[in-house]
Amino acid sequence: MPLIETLARVDADLAAGRVPVARQRLRGLVSSFPHDLTLRRRLAEVYRLYGDAAEAGRWMYLEEDRDADETAAFEARYGSSGWRMKALAWHGPEAVAATSFAEGQLVAVRTTCAEELGHSVDWDDPASYRDGLEEKYGDASSEPWTVGGVLAGVGCLVGALAFLAIWVNGVVALFD
Repeated sequence: MPLIETLARVDADLAAGRVPVARQRLRGLVSSFPHDLTLRRRLAEVYRLYGDAAEAGRWMYLEEDRDADETAAFEARYGSSGWRMKALAWHGPEAVAATSFAEGQLVAVRTTCAEELGHSVDWDDPASYRDGLEEKYGDASSEPWTVGGVLAGVGCLVGALAFLAIWVNGVVALFD
């Protein structure tokens, strides 16, 4: 779908209160047009509707007029430059950035990441900046169980058993 048509749908979704759909459309556009700072700004506006300062800061990170609290929230959520590189979803050289401020931000994040990891990194090679992050910053899959996770699992199990009981009763009723 062309950019203009998708943006018109975003506007219609927002007018109709379909904020999650608008957010998803904008995420897709940013993925397709990573250098378009206007799309990133629009996505930040949608995250403000959710009250998510970290995500608003994420998508405004390349803008000079960004909000300091949102930027701090983004940097806190994405605690390393490697995670920030991933979160910024940039592709290609920094030189294609629309503004000198955006270019400077991108260069700073990439340079810091290279220093942290001890080797060069490239926006177009995610493996170059993800390398070693699991060991240094923890792998979510190795974290211990949480009460919320256990309760969610138990809830799924109870729901599956209830469904199975209803299904068995229906099958038994067919043969009575």
